Amino acid sequence: MGVVPDAQAWLNPATLTQATAIQRAIAARVEMVDRFPAAPSLAGADTSMRWRDSRGPIHAAIAPLAGAAATATIVPPFPYVPGYLGFREAPALLAAWARLAEKPDLLIVDGQGRAHPRRCGIASHIGVLLDWPTIGVAKSLLCGQVEGVLGEAAGATAPLVDRGELIGLALRSRARAKPIFVSIGHRVSLESALALIRSVGEGRRQPLPIRRAHDAANAARRAWEAAGATSA
Repeated sequence: MGVVPDAQAWLNPATLTQATAIQRAIAARVEMVDRFPAAPSLAGADTSMRWRDSRGPIHAAIAPLAGAAATATIVPPFPYVPGYLGFREAPALLAAWARLAEKPDLLIVDGQGRAHPRRCGIASHIGVLLDWPTIGVAKSLLCGQVEGVLGEAAGATAPLVDRGELIGLALRSRARAKPIFVSIGHRVSLESALALIRSVGEGRRQPLPIRRAHDAANAARRAWEAAGATSA
C-alpha cells in the first residue's frame, strides 16, 4: 500500500471551493470497517509550530510505540483555515511517514477523523491518501454535540452526533479530566477505535502514541529553531 494517485492534487488546492470538493471526495472513500491485523502495531502522528506563526514551517512527527520517531519540517502550502487543517499539515506528516523505516499497522492522529463538518478531518485525509488505517483523537470539538451524560469515571463514553449522524465518541480517558474525542480515520470501525485508544491511555488524557509524537514534533521544532539561531 502507498500514497493514492490523487495525493498531490488532494494536498494543494488552489481555492477553498476546490478544497471543499476534495474533502468530500476523500470522505466518500473512507472505510469504516476494520482492515488491520489483530494486535496491530501503533504509532502516533502530531505536528508542532511556533505559537501563532501562520507562515512558518510545520514540524511533523510519526512516533511508533517501539522504535525511533521520524520527523519532517515543511513550510505549508496552504494557509490556516478552520476546517481545512489537512491541507496545511498533511504534507509534513506524509513526509515524516516516508522517512519511517518500518510502518506501523495503524496510525493514531492528533486531530479529527470523521468528526468534521464534511467528514474529512486530518486523520481521514491522511488515512485515505496513504490507504492506511487511522484513528482521529482530538482535544476539542469541531462539530456536533455530545448526547446524553458523559460520566466522570475514567473510560466513560458518550455519543458524538452531528445532524443526526454518529460521528465519534467522547471519551473520559482520565477521571474528571476533560474528554477527548475519538473518531474513525480510515479502515477502522468506531468500536475498534475506542478499544485501541483505551488500550494505550495509561491513565493519561492523551494516548501514549500521540504523546510520543507530540514530544518528537516539539523536539524537531526546537532543533530547527536552535539551528536557525546558530546560523544567524
